[in-house]
Amino acid sequence: MEKQKLSKAEYVHQVFESIAPKYDLMNTLLSFRRHKAWRKVAMRKMNVQAQESAIDICCGTGDWALSIAEQVGEKGKVIGLDFSENMLKIGEQKRDQRGLSQVKLVHGDAMKLPYEEDSFDYATIGFALRNVPDIRQVLSEMKRVVKPGGMVISLELSKPVWPPFRALYFLYFNRILPALGQLFANRYEQYRWLPESLKHFPDSQELAKIFEEVGLHKVETRLLTGGIAALHIGYKRTTEV
Repeated sequence: MEKQKLSKAEYVHQVFESIAPKYDLMNTLLSFRRHKAWRKVAMRKMNVQAQESAIDICCGTGDWALSIAEQVGEKGKVIGLDFSENMLKIGEQKRDQRGLSQVKLVHGDAMKLPYEEDSFDYATIGFALRNVPDIRQVLSEMKRVVKPGGMVISLELSKPVWPPFRALYFLYFNRILPALGQLFANRYEQYRWLPESLKHFPDSQELAKIFEEVGLHKVETRLLTGGIAALHIGYKRTTEV
């Protein structure tokens, strides 16, 4: 797989297609299970209610979509959308095992969501915004498909703000993490992509500004585990200005 001959979208697609079988295991291992705690923080903040609707963009193997489905109940609606069919197949297995028929998993493009505007109460994206070709386009699409007053939520890796911790974090991220990818998933180059994808990704303050630039308001930012991850929430205005 030669990244230089592929577009970013093509390269990322190949990465996630290839790591799908070990994706859940590696997420747990590489984050020391913190990704589950971070998602719980996001869910508490969202305060999802029964019969509401949500779309989870770049849903991967479906964990966040399934968590939301448990909150909206049988009369709610959840869409999980991803460009990796291998990821979606694993998500479908988990959905069926848990009996969450209100979840529909869709093969699609985060840059052009196949839904009408004002369709969902929530639009979420977890640990994937740094992988998309155009952050602003994806956030604009998420804003478009949520209802007035609806929430756009990003849970993403970020950059620690305390310099000593930041240095230690990047040592782990750049040197140790790819080696663990090789050891446990036999995928070295694919796990080198993780630190590379974060290198040029906006920090938490910059990302909050992008939320505002695409027209979201009341933007909230919460740093998690010393800034390893960041939760961003923006709201669609009830009336456009």
